[in-house]
Amino acid sequence: MVEILQYRKIMLKLLALCLLTSLMYVQTGEAARIRHYKWEVKYEYKSPDCYKKLAITINGRSPGPTILAQEGDTVIVEVKNSLMLENLAIHWHGIRQIGTPGMDGTEGVTQCPVLPGDTFKYEFKVDRPGTYLYHAHYGMQREAGLYGSIRVSPADGKTEPFAYDYDRSIILNDWYHKSTYEQATGLSSIPFVWVGEPQSLLIQGRGKFNCSSAPSGPGVCNASNPECSPYVMTIIPGKTYRLRVSSLTALSALSFQIEGHNMTVVEADGHYVEPFVVDNLFMYSGETYSVLIKADQDPSRNYWMTTNVVSREPNTTDGLAIFNYYPNHPRRSPPTTPPAGPMWNDPTARLAQSQAIKARQGSISTPPETSNRTIVFLNTQNRVNGYTRWAVNNVSFTLPHTPYLVAEKYNLRHVYNQSPPPTGYDFEKYNIYDVPANTNASLSDGIYRLEFNTTVDIILQNAVSMGGTTSETHPWHLHGHDFWVLGYGTGKFDINEDPKKYNLVNPIMKNTVPVHPYGWTALRFKADNPGVWLFHCHIESHFHMGMGVVFEEGIEKVGNLPSSIMGCGESKGLGNP
Repeated sequence: MVEILQYRKIMLKLLALCLLTSLMYVQTGEAARIRHYKWEVKYEYKSPDCYKKLAITINGRSPGPTILAQEGDTVIVEVKNSLMLENLAIHWHGIRQIGTPGMDGTEGVTQCPVLPGDTFKYEFKVDRPGTYLYHAHYGMQREAGLYGSIRVSPADGKTEPFAYDYDRSIILNDWYHKSTYEQATGLSSIPFVWVGEPQSLLIQGRGKFNCSSAPSGPGVCNASNPECSPYVMTIIPGKTYRLRVSSLTALSALSFQIEGHNMTVVEADGHYVEPFVVDNLFMYSGETYSVLIKADQDPSRNYWMTTNVVSREPNTTDGLAIFNYYPNHPRRSPPTTPPAGPMWNDPTARLAQSQAIKARQGSISTPPETSNRTIVFLNTQNRVNGYTRWAVNNVSFTLPHTPYLVAEKYNLRHVYNQSPPPTGYDFEKYNIYDVPANTNASLSDGIYRLEFNTTVDIILQNAVSMGGTTSETHPWHLHGHDFWVLGYGTGKFDINEDPKKYNLVNPIMKNTVPVHPYGWTALRFKADNPGVWLFHCHIESHFHMGMGVVFEEGIEKVGNLPSSIMGCGESKGLGNP
C-alpha cells in the first residue's frame, strides 16, 4: 500500500511538472489560443532498449513532449538546434499548413535546414481535431529519436461522435543500434549495405534488447537499467479509454494488441471511422489511429500490450508494455505469456483491415465523382550508376540544394530539372511479378505540376523487388493534404476496369496509406493548397534511396515567405529587406 501511495505522489508531481514546463499558452479570445513551446534539440546518451547509444532528444526526452491544442489554435514551437554538428528540420505530420507552406518542416522542399546553434520558430494553425505527429525531416534523423505526438481536441461547443472517460497516446517505433550515418553510408555505397532488421521495438520509447545476444563493452548494455523498464499504462477498472496509437517506425510494419481486450477503431489520421472491432491493429509508419478500449477484464491482474513485425520476416523481439489495472502495482508482470500477434506473412488479414476502414456516418466528406487527372506511380527497386535505389516510374528522386518552395516563389527554376517526370509506365508489357531485364533507372529532381483546384487520382502500384522473391509494403504519406482512399486491390491495376469498383460513397480520408505486396492503392485529392508538397514512402531508408515525388500547385497564390526558411543554395539573401 505504501508503494502505491508513493507511486501516486510521484505521478502527480510528474504531471504537474509536465504541465508547467512543456506547455504555455496565451489566451487570445474565446475561440482560439496560442500554444507556445520552447524546445532544445540535442544528442544525449540513452538506453531505451537497455543498449546505450546516442539519441536525439527534445528537452531531454524521446519521444518528445506531446503538443496539446484545440481546433483553431495557433501553435508556435521555438526550436533551438543544439546538435552541434548536424542540421535540423521538423515536420508536422498531418497538419496541412493551409496558408503556411513554409512551416511544413521538410528540408529541401519547403525550407532550408536549421543550422547548429540556430533557433527556428515554427508557427502554424491546427484546423481540425484529431491525432497527429511530429518528427525530424532532415536526412534519417527521425529514427534517432526525434519524434512525438500532436493531440488536437474539438473546438468549444463541438463534441466527438463517441464517448470515453480518459485519453491516452502511445507511439510505436523500431530501434536501431547503428547510427543514421552508418546506415545512410551503407545505403549509398557499392557494394550496397542494407540496414537490416531493427534491434528492438519500442512502445512509447521503451523496449527490451537481449544484452546477451550481442556482447558489448562494459556498461553498454544493462538489462536492469530503469530507462528500459516496460512502459506502463495505468487504467481504472470499468472505464473506457481512448487510446491514440501511432507508428513512426523506420522500416517495420507492425501489429499491436492488448491481451484479452478488443479494440474499437474510431479515428484514422484525424478522420472519424465507422466503428469496427479488432483484436489486433495493423500499423504502418506515419499512420495514427484512435481505438476505444473498455477496462472490463479481471481487475486483480495486469495484462500485456505487445507489438510485433509483420510483412517482413522478423528478426526482432516483440515490443512489450504493461496494461496496468489500478490498484495493482504498475511493475507487476502479467501471469501469462505475452500474445504472439498474427503471422507476419499473411497479407490477406492486412488487406482486409485496410478495406474495412470507412468514413463514419455523419462525418462523410464525399469525393468528387470524377478526377481531372490520373497519375500512376509504379514502385520498383532499381540500379542507378551501380547504386541500389528505389524508383517511381523508373525515376529515383533526389533533393535540390535550393528548396522547391523558394525556387518556385522566386522563379529560380533553373536549380532543378524542368523535365516533367513520367505519369505512368508501360501498362501492357510490364509484369509486376518479374524483375525486368534492365533494372536501371535515372536520377531526377523534377516535380509534378498540378493545375490548382483540380481533382487528382493517384494509383500506387507495387511490384517485385530486385531479388525476385518479395514485394514490400510501402506506406505513402502526402504533405499538405488529406486524400480519399478509393480502393485497394491485388495484382496489376486495370485502368479501365478497377475504377468502376471505387468507393465513392463513404471512403475514409487519410494522409498516410499502405500499398500492399503485389497490389495497388487508389487515392483522390483536391490540389487546393497553394505550395509545394512532398509525397513519399515513409520508410526512412526507402525515401533516402529515392522513393518519393513532389507536387506543385497554385504557387502564384502563395504569399510572402518567411526569410527564416531561406539561406541555402540560391536562396541566400532572399526575403531579407
